[in-house]
Amino acid sequence: MNDERLIVRPPDSAQGETTKQLSEREVEEAERRASPRAAVVFETVRREGQQELERPNAALAFSGLAAGLSMGFSLVATGMLHAALPAAPWRPIVENAGYTLGFMIVVAGRQQLFTENTVTAIIPLLDSKDKWHTFGNVVRLWSIVLATNLLGALFFAFFVDRSGAFEPDVKRAFLHIGMQTLSYGFNATLVKGIFAGWLIALMVWLLPAAAHSRLWVVLIITYVVGAAGLSHIIAGSVEGLYAVVHGSASWIHYLRDFLLPVFIGNSLGGVLLVSILNYAQVAPENAEAEADD
Repeated sequence: MNDERLIVRPPDSAQGETTKQLSEREVEEAERRASPRAAVVFETVRREGQQELERPNAALAFSGLAAGLSMGFSLVATGMLHAALPAAPWRPIVENAGYTLGFMIVVAGRQQLFTENTVTAIIPLLDSKDKWHTFGNVVRLWSIVLATNLLGALFFAFFVDRSGAFEPDVKRAFLHIGMQTLSYGFNATLVKGIFAGWLIALMVWLLPAAAHSRLWVVLIITYVVGAAGLSHIIAGSVEGLYAVVHGSASWIHYLRDFLLPVFIGNSLGGVLLVSILNYAQVAPENAEAEADD
């Protein structure tokens, strides 16, 4: 019978023993509710990354362009809330709920975003036996995705500035956000970029284990990035480029004081603090399993 009582003992004594009596159905339920091992999360991210590394250039380019355009809606949603709310100390806490919109579109639409690839592309590189070949694919993917992300961000900023789709007070909010993004200077933007890259890469690492809570993982983490004023290379580029195409900021200011430091910061945060650390916790298990074989 399915409800026959069992004495459940793990086959590996290192895992400890239990004398809890469970039915077969309860055993299945316990296995279903258990969090996946780090190695399972690692392998999921690795396979997704390997698939991305093998995609043709055109597919990466169009996906990256779509992601750059989609990230523009973070500026739109944040700017609309900024324009609608009174100038109160709590306004940034509320308006940055709009910052999550672009990320939700990108993640749900499986579009290529540069900061996600600081994990998905690096994990296969760390695990590869042919590292030079894989490194070449990583450089190819990063170059195409970053370039098309930025191109999409520029297109979005240009058309929003030139179009009459938004009221003047909303456009003033866009400009305020853009000028604030460019106001921190090289060093502060670098540090803010490290934290933003760290959080976005952690989001990617958490998604395989999130199951039906994926939306909440994206919402919470990207909201923190926005509310804390951290620097994300694509979301921030839409904001900064709006100020540039509007004529309120120079290209040199954007490139020197935002794009360069945030690129370095996002890359360090994603690669060093997420990819390498999480690989390090799984690598000994993989080595032990290979030794046993």
